[in-house]
Amino acid sequence: MPSTDTLQKFIARVEQNAHVEAIEEFYTEDASMQENQTPPRVGRDVLVAHERRAMTRAKSVQSHCVHPVLMDDDTVVIRWKFRFEWLDDTVSEMEELAYQQWRGERIAKEQFFYDPSTFKAQKAL
Repeated sequence: MPSTDTLQKFIARVEQNAHVEAIEEFYTEDASMQENQTPPRVGRDVLVAHERRAMTRAKSVQSHCVHPVLMDDDTVVIRWKFRFEWLDDTVSEMEELAYQQWRGERIAKEQFFYDPSTFKAQKAL
């Protein structure tokens, strides 16, 4: 089970848009991530590489945790709001739930739940 301090540090890293660093610092070596019902990506190095590629497509990212964060023993659920400004000047906004299974002070398994239609890029206003 993560300590409250660890959980707050993790959220702060993501809100700083240090997504790659958050994976490096807070995920187990054998961690997995899954988008909705797609097959999971497995292994911290794989997760880091995927996140790095995703971030290179964005001009900027704004990440915000919507409180409260739900925690029950090793299970944590975080509601996130993201705004991506892409290199082509379009924008995507999405909201997701991250369902996490922690092993001590690190995330071992995470599944994201979101509506993919909300992630479609639109012209910036």
